[in-house]
Amino acid sequence: MKYDDIDKKLLEELTEDGRLSYVELAEKVGLSRVAVKDRIQNLKDKGVIEKFTVVINSEKFGKNVSAFFEVDVEPKQLQQVAQNLADNPHVASIYQMTGPSTLHMHVLVEDFQKLEVFINEELYAVTGITRVESSVILKRFKSRTGFKL
Repeated sequence: MKYDDIDKKLLEELTEDGRLSYVELAEKVGLSRVAVKDRIQNLKDKGVIEKFTVVINSEKFGKNVSAFFEVDVEPKQLQQVAQNLADNPHVASIYQMTGPSTLHMHVLVEDFQKLEVFINEELYAVTGITRVESSVILKRFKSRTGFKL
């Protein structure tokens, strides 16, 4: 699909502040409010904009430990394990990666004691997992808030 510079500018502006009104966006791109509304609806209809959301600072809500996991899974169990882990409230995101049935998972918990409980009682309890490797984030320099154009 082809998108022009105005579509790209609208997406950049919405990535920076998803609460901008159609009027504010129209002023930034030099179109009418109605034209901007139509373009945004078109981007939504085509699936370019999946949803509008808010980015929450997890640490401000007491989730002070952020860890990434590489989880190897028995191939026949991959879908079930992925869904089981995706349903866990501590799992912020989970992706299937290239390699031997590997899942990449981001987990947010309150403290290291909760991380230990998550690993020992929730993660290791899932049938089909063959290997787990983890890394704890020490400092965040940049976080994904959407695709940058």
